[in-house]
Amino acid sequence: MPTALITGATSGIGAAFARRLAAESFSLVLVARDEHRLEQNAAQLRLRYGVDVEVLPADLSTEEGLSGVESRLRDGVQLLVNNAGFGHPGAFLEVPVEDEVRMLKVHCEAVLRLTLAALPGMRRRGAGAVVNVASVAAFFTRGTYSASKAWVVNFSESAAAEVGDPRIKVMALCPGFVRTEFHDRAKMDTSGIPGFLWLDADKVVKEAMRDLALGKRVSVPDLRYKAIVAVGRLIPQNLAARVSARIGR
Repeated sequence: MPTALITGATSGIGAAFARRLAAESFSLVLVARDEHRLEQNAAQLRLRYGVDVEVLPADLSTEEGLSGVESRLRDGVQLLVNNAGFGHPGAFLEVPVEDEVRMLKVHCEAVLRLTLAALPGMRRRGAGAVVNVASVAAFFTRGTYSASKAWVVNFSESAAAEVGDPRIKVMALCPGFVRTEFHDRAKMDTSGIPGFLWLDADKVVKEAMRDLALGKRVSVPDLRYKAIVAVGRLIPQNLAARVSARIGR
């Protein structure tokens, strides 16, 4: 059985990846901070899909957490999904610098280090894949969240080019608004987000896995968001930033 390691695996897109990959007979390594919730999810996946599920509690904003997951990746996995992440409810100048640095550690340093921990083994075996979950926000200027996700997209494309082996895939996944716990945890007001912009996590993962199989380096699920990204690249950047700021926070 191939093995997949998923960070941020207890809810939302991470949990959707776990269900999808378990259905495809992957053994799983689930990473998140909440050990109790990890164990609950693991038990459900074992019962429903009959696959091996390992839990690895870790806070990726800490050196101890990152080192532990790096060590597990060096033991070998066929697929790494870097999904862990969070948002801030306030504007850039309202957020304590410690919280901003923590975001950079989870969104950027963790993605960098875990990808680098996984790729050598994949290259030795001549097969493997990394999915780095970014966001449509990466294509718009909107605070440090969008800046960190823009880094994830650029890094993923750069890593894929550096590896230069079609058997080893590195892809940035850039979904739009997805119905998960993400916004509630960040205490964000989503009342201004139009209903038609919301996506389903399982459908996002289904499209992501299709794009990964096709060898895409950047996946933007759903035609609505493909159109939004395309239009966003054509209009002046300052106008795109104002429009983005009006839609939720």
